[in-house]
Amino acid sequence: MPNGLFVGRFQPFHLGHLVAIKFALRHVEELAIVIVSAQKSHELRNPFTAGERIQMIKCSLNADDEVDLKKIVLIPVADVGVHSLWTYHIDIFVPSYQVVFTNDIFTCLLFKERGKKVVQPKLHQRKELSATEIRSRIAKGGDWKTLVTPQTVKIVEDIHGIERIKSIFAMYSDTND
Repeated sequence: MPNGLFVGRFQPFHLGHLVAIKFALRHVEELAIVIVSAQKSHELRNPFTAGERIQMIKCSLNADDEVDLKKIVLIPVADVGVHSLWTYHIDIFVPSYQVVFTNDIFTCLLFKERGKKVVQPKLHQRKELSATEIRSRIAKGGDWKTLVTPQTVKIVEDIHGIERIKSIFAMYSDTND
């Protein structure tokens, strides 16, 4: 079986990510989960640090009986700022792989241009299971906890992530008035 790469920002880690990772694990020997934009945090699209995201992913996967953590490696990778070099930059940090799992159109394009096999896992409840939607719900005091794992909920609460996201959203709306 091949080795695979699963690329995402995981801002935050949610149930759609979990379903996609389980799909990928059925098709690979080992899966490198790459946490991209690792240098970014405390921003509208990137409120959580790489360490916080790693914790969300690791705790969530560890709590799931269907996931074999021995087949997974978590690797944070900072952005390089040059799109044509980005996939090569990732290669410096990850074990060898033969297949990339992603649903991000731009990520698909960049890996396909290099001749890499790209698999797009079926999106699970995409309208609700979107990190953008989840961050928006958190900012507005809406129902978000049903869209993420219990482990993600605990970590977000422990790091005062709700307050962080509300503050970031408030700063953003203040600058756009």
